Amino acid sequence: MKWTIDKKHEGMTVRHYLQNVRGFSRRLLRSIKHDGGFIKVNGKPEHLAFLLTAGDVLAVRFPEEKKGVYMQPEPVPLSIVYEDDAILVLNKPAKMATIPSRHHPTGTLANGILHHYKTNDIPYTIHVVTRLDRNTSGLVLVAKHKYSHSILSADQKAGGIRRKYQAIVEGDLAQPKGSICLPIGRKDGSIIERTVTQAGKKATTHYTTVRKTNEHTFVDIELETGRTHQIRVHFAHIGHPLAGDNLYGGSCQRINRQALHCCELILHHPITKKRLVFTSALPNDMAKLFA
Repeated sequence: MKWTIDKKHEGMTVRHYLQNVRGFSRRLLRSIKHDGGFIKVNGKPEHLAFLLTAGDVLAVRFPEEKKGVYMQPEPVPLSIVYEDDAILVLNKPAKMATIPSRHHPTGTLANGILHHYKTNDIPYTIHVVTRLDRNTSGLVLVAKHKYSHSILSADQKAGGIRRKYQAIVEGDLAQPKGSICLPIGRKDGSIIERTVTQAGKKATTHYTTVRKTNEHTFVDIELETGRTHQIRVHFAHIGHPLAGDNLYGGSCQRINRQALHCCELILHHPITKKRLVFTSALPNDMAKLFA
């Protein structure tokens, strides 16, 4: 990546310019320095304390990225919503893991993305910004390289990336609109389950009822925090587990996965800073519960 230094940035050190103007994290700068990347000014290698002058051309090359043992290209069908040189937005179906693991080493979204990269000669690996559980469907944001990932991760921590969900919960919610503000932590004796506990981290879920049947309530949801299994744990705790979520007490009689879908993703592009809004339609298995 290259930038020509403006007059207003003259006198900045390379470190100050990259961190404060271009959004590089300290971790990313350390990686460039120690893992095989480079920083050059006017074609000459320079250190981070070098003082920049207007008209200088600052070039950065990132180290080659290492892929995990399960990160292998595989021709997995992908639903790509948006793609450019910095980011990728996909619509993930239910029953597909986001990244490979010991339990799901193949057939994941990441395996499919790596195949897409290989087919199109894209020299990157996977940096998932907004991950979804295997049985949750909807929009997933992926950064293509360390630079965009660094910026998006900082935006996410600051609340600059918003996700909206649709869920179908069991029973009739007493309040048509509300917020669930209960701390969530790991459940004792389990490496998977979470629970509401005072020893947990702050978690806030806002919901609005859209429609009802005799058995279920359809809700729109927006998260203020992003704890593991947050939506599932919060609604189960108040007596309304998600339909199909047998881990937290939901029935699989009408749907065989948790009825949860990420329907909207809002962010500012890491490079252009343009506001982007993406949407995803409710999948058929959830829609059938209200057919």
